[in-house]
Amino acid sequence: MPDPNAGLPPRYLRTAEAARFLGLSPRTLEKHRIYGTGPAYRKIGARVVYAVADLNAWADLGTRTSTSDPASAQCCRQSGTLPFPMQERSGADP
Repeated sequence: MPDPNAGLPPRYLRTAEAARFLGLSPRTLEKHRIYGTGPAYRKIGARVVYAVADLNAWADLGTRTSTSDPASAQCCRQSGTLPFPMQERSGADP
């Protein structure tokens, strides 16, 4: 049976649906939007919507191969995607 959505533009999800899709709470997704650390979104009138492709792309940014992967902290520090500053450690203990 052919896909009834074939040829239609990409599907957009409201905040609650997008949060469910990502496994987050809607409030967490709202905070990411405020801090500028979340997925790309669009405003259609007063509504905030997310394209499924943008949600997948944002989730893929968190792909790591190890919990000790130094790239995770480094990439966040360089892009400023954390809502709080990371403290650098000098060589000496206080």
